[in-house]
Amino acid sequence: MSLSIAHLGPPGTYTEAATLAYIHHLATEKDSESLLCPYPSIAQTLYSVAQGQADLAVVPVENSIEGSVVITLDLLWQLESLQIQQSLILPIRHTLISYSSTLETITKVYSHPQALAQCQQWLEKFLPGVQLIPTNSTTEALHYLDEKHTVAAIASERAAQLYQLPILASAINDYPDNCTRFLVLGKQPAPGGSHTSLAFSTPANVPGALLKPLQVFAEQGINLSRIESRPTKRSLGEYLFFIDIEADASQVAVKTALEELASYTEVLKIFGSYSVLTF
Repeated sequence: MSLSIAHLGPPGTYTEAATLAYIHHLATEKDSESLLCPYPSIAQTLYSVAQGQADLAVVPVENSIEGSVVITLDLLWQLESLQIQQSLILPIRHTLISYSSTLETITKVYSHPQALAQCQQWLEKFLPGVQLIPTNSTTEALHYLDEKHTVAAIASERAAQLYQLPILASAINDYPDNCTRFLVLGKQPAPGGSHTSLAFSTPANVPGALLKPLQVFAEQGINLSRIESRPTKRSLGEYLFFIDIEADASQVAVKTALEELASYTEVLKIFGSYSVLTF
C-alpha cells in the first residue's frame, strides 16, 4: 500500500521530522510505502487532503510553550471531511543558524512565528533590539541567510545539517521541555484509541451555555485533557470550543455523553478517536 503524506515544507521542518517518525512507525506495523509531499503552508497542507491531492496530512496543533496553532484548529472546524488518525508528540530543540561568527553583528532573525515565540526570552537576553521576521516555516527562514553576516534564522539542527549551514547557538528555546503535538489527518474514519477530539458551538451566549456541555462529561466520569476556545468569526463574543477527552468514542459512557451533549450545542463535530505516539 502506498500513502501520500502532506506536511509543512520545505524539507528540514519539524513537521517533516514528525512525518518521518510517523512513517517509521507505520513501517514497523505494516508493509507500506509513503511519499512525502511538502507544502508551503499549514493551510495548503490541510487543503491537499480535503481536496483529494494527498491521503494524509501531518500538521502542528499545539506547543507546550506557546499553546495552540490556531490555523490548524480553524481549518479542522471548517473542512468537514477531516478525521484525526493519530497524534504525534515531538521534542523541539531550536538552533540559531547564521554565517556570522558572533551574535553582535546580527540585526535580523527569521523564523516561523511559533519558533520566534518559543525563543522569546533567549532573543531578548542575547539579541535585544533585533528585528524578528516571521516566515511560513522554520526551513523557509534559511532562504534569507544569503551568506549575510547580519542575518540569522531559527530552525532545527537537522535543517542546518541538511542544508550545510553553520550553527551559531544551540538549544535556544526558553524551556528545555519544549514539545509540539502534531495531528495526522485523513478522510477515512478514525481508527479509535485513547483520546477523542471534538468541537461545538453553543446556541446562545447566556449563563450556563458552556457549563452544561462540560457537566455532561463530568457526570459520565470522563476526563478532559484539553479545552480551547476560538471565535466563530460571525460575531464578537461568539466562540467555538475544542475539547480533547481521554476516552474512545465507542465506549458506552462516551456515547451517552455525546448524545446528551448534542442537545446543548448548536453544531457538534466529532474529529475522531486516536492513539498518541511520543517520539
